[in-house]
Amino acid sequence: MGDRLDVDLPNSTYDLDIILVGVNHPGNLGAICRAMLNHGFAKLSLVNPNCSVDDEEARNRAKHSGRILDDASIYSSLEDAISNASLVIGTSGKREVGSKILKRHFVLPWELAERLRGFEGRVALVFGEEGKGLSSQELDMCDILLTLPTWEGYPIANLSQAVGHCVYELHRDRVKNGGAILGVDKKRAITPQLRQILKQAISEFADSLDSDINELVADVYDRVIMRGHPIDSEAERMIGALVQATTALQKMHGDEDWKRGRRKRVTPSSTPKTSESP
Repeated sequence: MGDRLDVDLPNSTYDLDIILVGVNHPGNLGAICRAMLNHGFAKLSLVNPNCSVDDEEARNRAKHSGRILDDASIYSSLEDAISNASLVIGTSGKREVGSKILKRHFVLPWELAERLRGFEGRVALVFGEEGKGLSSQELDMCDILLTLPTWEGYPIANLSQAVGHCVYELHRDRVKNGGAILGVDKKRAITPQLRQILKQAISEFADSLDSDINELVADVYDRVIMRGHPIDSEAERMIGALVQATTALQKMHGDEDWKRGRRKRVTPSSTPKTSESP
């Protein structure tokens, strides 16, 4: 089970309101709440729901996102639910052909995320009833239409999965362009200083091998490791392992270097001794 931290929801320039029209299944309702909170969204509105926010199955499926059910707004019409929205996005799995195609020009979830980047205001993302979707009249009330890139042979997704796909893309864009997730290093690059230490650790390890191709071994290790674009935390772990292996090999070969204060550290020749790996 993953840890849950008492932290604020991620910041966005816009306020997202997930609107469900005529939701039928309490299991879907609960699963939608969980998907929303997984990705840092908590505003839910229900239009003429056919199941209760207090349904036991909904609560069970929502798990620790039950607060979304507690705070959900209930409306008798979609018109009322979107009255305070600056932008209304309708969703549909029906990709019409012929004359209707001009009226139903869809965007994909990641395209919507790009459009909303920097948008200020309330955004309503509207989903229709399971098995039916939004009616033509309801779609006409929306500013933008969105569809999922599902396979044409089976295009209609489960309601909770559809919501999950959308909030994932919105949050993914937010993370990429707005800030980091707690516990996840957004910076996918090694710092220059640690890069130098890692390369020196590889070189010292190769030099400690009983081989006549030490330089080639070092080159192979260096290229393979750096090709993976390690981040700082990964580099630090590799350095630690390389230092331990080098120290053991030096001791086994009777090399006195293993005693000289570097058994847990690497000091590249061009790096001051105050800049050492853990």
